[in-house]
Amino acid sequence: MKVIDLTHTIYQGMPVFPGTEPPLFEPANTLEMHGYLEKKITFYSHTGTHIDAPSHIMENGLTLDSFAVDRFMGKGLVINVLHIDSRTIKLTDLLPFQKQIRNIEYLLLYTGWSHYWGQEKYFKDFPVLSLDAAEWLAQNSKLKGIGADTISFDHESSKIFAIHKLLLEKEILILENLTNLELLLDSNFLFWGLPLKTLNADGAPIRAVAVPQKE
Repeated sequence: MKVIDLTHTIYQGMPVFPGTEPPLFEPANTLEMHGYLEKKITFYSHTGTHIDAPSHIMENGLTLDSFAVDRFMGKGLVINVLHIDSRTIKLTDLLPFQKQIRNIEYLLLYTGWSHYWGQEKYFKDFPVLSLDAAEWLAQNSKLKGIGADTISFDHESSKIFAIHKLLLEKEILILENLTNLELLLDSNFLFWGLPLKTLNADGAPIRAVAVPQKE
């Protein structure tokens, strides 16, 4: 069975959302002193390839641990928006895929921004959905989640996080910092994005993978 990894590795000094702290790895137990190796790892709940819960943005919104585990998996589709010439993914960019979108559970947007991972460019000028495109997706699909190979679903200058709110109010989960989406273009696949199971989780790192399916 072929499995495609869509996840960035978590490591000390890795790219993180501006203003947050990168992960910290500290030695806790060693083979020499304790007979086993163990590390203390400290990181924010939205580190690396991760998933946003409604509670990330909304007061009284659902947390990740409120969802059944099958909410984090489903039939997927990657849409190529690499060609767009603006910072906005418009409704007209999505309409050609209308029929396919209505038959999937996870929509993943390939912007090409993962190729800038580790560079300053990764943090700015990345494409995001327009409000009408996000609203159309929320109203005209049965999506469990929407993901992208970018650091956020709102522009880096946003203070109101309108796209986050629009999607999360509909309990459409948001997945950020995906990678390798180009390997799934023109493919049918099953998507898994299983988060750490922590209590009252506003978000969590995920191991995102895709399993291509035969036609």
